[in-house]
This record gives sequence, structure tokens and C-alpha cells, in this order.
Amino acid sequence: MLKELYIENLAIIEKAVITFDGGFNVFSGETGAGKSILIGGINAVLGGRVSKDIVRAGADKAVVTALFETNGSGDSEYESEKESSGEILFTREINSNGNSIARINGRTTTASELKEIASNLIDIHGQHQTRLLISPDVQLALLDSFGEISKIEYEQAFREFSTVSKKLKKHLLENALRDEKIEILTSKITDLEPYKLKIGEEDEVSYELEKLRNAQNISEALNRSYSALASTSDSNLGACDLLNICKISLSDAGKYISECNILQGRIAELVIEANDIKNELSIQLDKNSEPEKLQKLSQYEERMSDFLRLKRKYSMSCDEMVSALEDWKSQLADLQSGDEFIQNLTEKKKNLGEKVRKLGGELSEKRKQASVALTQRICDELDYLDMPSTRLVFAIKQDKVTIGGMDTVELLIAANAGEEPKPLSKIASGGELSRIMLAIKSVQADKNDVTTMIFDEIDSGISGRAAQKVGLKLSALAGGKIDAANVNNHARRRKNQILCVTHLAQVAALADRHLLIEKQTKSDGRTYTAVKPITGEERKRELARIISGDDDEISLANAERLMSKKQEL
Repeated sequence: MLKELYIENLAIIEKAVITFDGGFNVFSGETGAGKSILIGGINAVLGGRVSKDIVRAGADKAVVTALFETNGSGDSEYESEKESSGEILFTREINSNGNSIARINGRTTTASELKEIASNLIDIHGQHQTRLLISPDVQLALLDSFGEISKIEYEQAFREFSTVSKKLKKHLLENALRDEKIEILTSKITDLEPYKLKIGEEDEVSYELEKLRNAQNISEALNRSYSALASTSDSNLGACDLLNICKISLSDAGKYISECNILQGRIAELVIEANDIKNELSIQLDKNSEPEKLQKLSQYEERMSDFLRLKRKYSMSCDEMVSALEDWKSQLADLQSGDEFIQNLTEKKKNLGEKVRKLGGELSEKRKQASVALTQRICDELDYLDMPSTRLVFAIKQDKVTIGGMDTVELLIAANAGEEPKPLSKIASGGELSRIMLAIKSVQADKNDVTTMIFDEIDSGISGRAAQKVGLKLSALAGGKIDAANVNNHARRRKNQILCVTHLAQVAALADRHLLIEKQTKSDGRTYTAVKPITGEERKRELARIISGDDDEISLANAERLMSKKQEL
């Protein structure tokens, strides 16, 4: 149940605190007083779309909060946070720059989550919903909701069917170009495979080629290095010979000077290292012998020429060509086995199609059964709402397969006895649509756990006796009494909280609580909207205003008569 609504800086509402009771609550007021703003505020705090235009001129932000009383079961994380206190607080702040912040019990959340949780607490019916009633999609959803028809298994099968169908279509299109693709891939593979390219080979060949092209410089440098270390003649001692002489001399001196023994040890290490380097240089000189170098140079230059030609042809590096070759082989294998793959997909699509049609047929049958029960229930309600001869029929026809099933649904109506049912969208008047929607909401109330219902001008297009019946029906939905002459199965008493914006005195007079929305201009020249509960004489004058636009004696007498009807219930 909605206990309290707080609005600040929302359009012409500067500040308003509205408390609600259980039962039947109505709002009334002059045109432009702010009734639509009030409903807009409730929609905003429950996660609806908002814009910066609803922020009061000159204010930084608008704030709307709604305090709900729940069953205190602690089923949701927000209730459990308050130790199942039985209350949950929704807050929506709309900044003047268009941004908004949503909160539940003070915790920041998203508007979509706020909307999802609020949907379990309150059901808002606006005038646009009545207009949507003529939509086939809305009529189908109504039928599925009433029949509690689960579409999970069907939707899963349909999605699998769609996925396989798209995959098959893609491969069939590709198959049309398969021969050409096979020829192109085979040509590429035949061209590249003989070269046996390897990852990193180009860098390796480039490195070796650079060495071979500079072989003379390398050989001269190696010879100079070797000559510096090794003796080339008796008259020309190398570094190794000189280091060895130094080691022997220091050994002789060490017999007399201990420090020379230390130096002799260090020289000995140098002798070992120098001889090792000399031997390595000798090996390098053998490797760079002239005949071997010329042969390798030719091989590497030929390989590099291959690399350059292939890179120009395929616009890839050698490493990329290695990867591409493996990919082309894989593609070729897929294409060559394409017939079998397509055959498997075709068979799978056929099986899934049969499953979808079977499940879709079961959905259709359930909808037909639900339509009979639903139309009977709605007609029972309409009988009470002064449309006694009304017949409703759901015309269910099978059409193309969609995610919603194979059915198209159109609600037909015959408002008078002896008439053939025709599409609701073509012949129903505004008043009839309003009553049909109220009848539907009454039927849905039996199945929903939502206990707070808001109706924005559900009585649009209605007057006279029908208006009286609408008021009685709303009172019955709120658990109110019904006059003895109308106690029947069509007017079930319920215990919902009903909030209704109305322009009919017959409806307003039957409410348990009457709230007046009025617009005022204050001394600062600005317009303000206030919401206040009215009773007694003040309520009688408001009813008189609704009746005739004035509070003359006749209007007041009519208002008093309407108020007395409420007392008689």
C-alpha cells in the first residue's frame, strides 16, 4: 500500500506531502490544476522516463519519494535491510540538466531496477493504456497473462530454430561461391606450401646474409685478432706467448718476493682465458673459409629473393604468411566438406521447425481455452458496468512463426444484442473502451499480488448511470460495500488500495477519501499547486463544482444526494 508521497519542485508543485489510506482514494480539481503532474510524479518515482522539463523553473532539481507498506516478509533484499519492517522507500531526483538518480531505501540503484521492484507493488493505468487496448500485441499479452501461459520452452526452441536458419542461410550463400573460393585457396596453398616457411625464418636469413655480405671484413678482423694473440713467427710473439713469459718470470721472482706469487696467479688466469679465445677464433676462421662462404651466400640470397617476391604478392610478412597458410588449409577443408555440413544443418532446421510448430500449436490451443474463460469474465464485469448485452470474442488465427508464437489475435466486440462482433479498434467508443479496461483490470486483480492500483481518468467518456456503476466498481475493488440491488458475482468485493483521478462527481462521491488538487497564484506572482484532503461541506462544494462548474443550490443538492448514496452503502 502507498502510505505517503512527497513531491518537491516538480513543475508547478513546489512542495507537497500527500498521505494515503487503504480503500478508495480520489483526486479531483480544475483542468490544469496539476492532476497530470501528480500522476507524472508517481510514474517518475516508480522508474518511468523523466526529462529536465519537469523540474520547476529556477530549481536545481525535483525530488519525488514514495513510501510503501509491504507485507514485511523480507523477500526482497531491500526489505531485509530494514529487518522486515514492512516499509520500502523509493526516491527519484531529477536534476535540471536532465540527469536523474534513483534510490531504494537510500541505496542508489538504476531506474530499471526501481521500476521492476515497484511493478510488484503498484499497477498504474493511464489513458494511454486504454488506447493501447486496441493493439493486437497488447491483446495477445492480456490473453497469455490471464491464462498463465508459459512460453519459455517455445521461445527457447524458436531461438534455436532462428540461429540454425541464419547459419544455414549464410552457408548456402557461401556455397554458391564455393567452387571459386576452393580454386583461389588451392592456388594460394599450392604457391606457398613448397617454400616451407617458418616463423622467424626471415629474420634469421637476413642476419646470416648480412654476415656473408661482410665476410671479408669479418675475416680480416678475425685474422687480426688471432694474430694479436698467437705467435706468427719466431720474431713476432703474440699476446698469449707474452702472457706466458710474464707468468714464468713472475714464478721465478715469487721464490723471493711473495707478492709476485699473487701476481703470477692472476696472470695464469689471463693465460687460460687468452688461449681459450685464441682457440675460438681459430674455429671461426675455419667456418668463414672462402668456398663455404660463397656457397651459403648464394643460398641465402636466393631465399631472401623468395621472401621479397612473396611479400609483394600477398602483402604480408613471412610470419603472417605462415599463419595465413594454416588458415587457408582450414577454410579449404571446411569448403570441401561443405555438402555434409549443409546437409546436417538442413536436417537440424527441419527437426527444430517441427518442434516449434508443435509447441506453437500447443500455445494456440491454450490461448483458445483461455480466451473463452477471459471473455466470459470480462463480459460478467461489463454486465455490471451497464454494458449488459456486450459480447467479446478473441479471433485467434495462425500466421507466420514469431517469438510470440504462430497466432495473431484480434479482440472483437458486439456492444448490442443481435450484432456481429467487429474489431474493438473500429467500433468501440471512448466510454466503452474505458469500461472494458476497468473490467479487464478487475479480472486481472484476481490473479495479481499487486494491491495498489492507480487509475488516471478511467471514467473518460462515461456519464450518467454508467458513471455510477464505474464508481461502484472502483469502490468494490477497494473492498467497499455495494448496494443490495447490485450484489452479484459480477461485482466482486476486493481489498485493494485504489487511487483514481476523476472528473465525475458520481465516482468522486463514492470514495473513502477525497483529495483536492488546486492551483493558486501567490504574492510573488508564481503559480503553485497544492493537494489537500477535503471532507464535509468543502467536499460537497467540490462535488457541486464537478457537476455544474458552480456551487449553486441545485448543484449542492445534487452533491449532497450523491454523498448520501455513499452513506447508504
